[in-house]
Amino acid sequence: MNNNLVVIHPNARIGKNVKIDPFTMIHENVEIGDDTWIGSNVTIFPGARIGSNCKIFPGAVISAVPQDLKFHGEDTIASIGDHTTIREFVTVNRGTEALGKTVVGSHNLLMAYVHVAHDCIIGDHCILANGATLAGHITIADFAIIGGLSAIHQFVQVGSHVMISGGSLVRKDVPPFVKAAHEPLSYVGINSVGLRRRGFNNEKIAEIQNIYRTIFVKGYSNSHALDVVQNEMQASPERDQILSFIRSSSRGIMKGYSKDED
Repeated sequence: MNNNLVVIHPNARIGKNVKIDPFTMIHENVEIGDDTWIGSNVTIFPGARIGSNCKIFPGAVISAVPQDLKFHGEDTIASIGDHTTIREFVTVNRGTEALGKTVVGSHNLLMAYVHVAHDCIIGDHCILANGATLAGHITIADFAIIGGLSAIHQFVQVGSHVMISGGSLVRKDVPPFVKAAHEPLSYVGINSVGLRRRGFNNEKIAEIQNIYRTIFVKGYSNSHALDVVQNEMQASPERDQILSFIRSSSRGIMKGYSKDED
């Protein structure tokens, strides 16, 4: 690190073995964990909390004030977990008084030009491909993959182990374990490849697939489909996770069966 070419506020807390390339600016009220690398021309604004072993590539802007007219300068943060990679020109805004924080978890990859707006919560082991855009107050659960150039509407929830096709417009909640594509966004099967990679066996994958055939393929109303799943299918953590997600959805879930069903 060449201190003549890097501006670090004296109140910033920088961990051990942090490498910061030239022309980067780190403001006050910033914390950066050990062994993190920050590339050139990065701006890290007040309220940033960056974990250990992260990689932040040139041009990224972390913890800028929200693009929200209701924001009035309240003290909020943008938190990034350990082992997360932030590629070129990613923007992560800090929270508003509604939640107080924006959170990007650990072991994530945010590819170039991703935007994460205020009060979003991203879990662990997620991938947001190039140009994916998140409006405010979005929740994305662990192991989700968001395709490039996708745009997600504010307050949408995306479940765990989901794969959303590139270029998607996501206006409704996307329940766990599924693939989603087309316009309007629709169910196109379960994310069987991703589930196998993460240790789900064939029996468990078949169970999840049967649940979603009942919900999305058989033509039932949502309420009737959920009752059938609840009453006729054996209880399991995955079944209960799906039921809980759909029943708690405030925006409603995406459309049902498409001919591309897995």
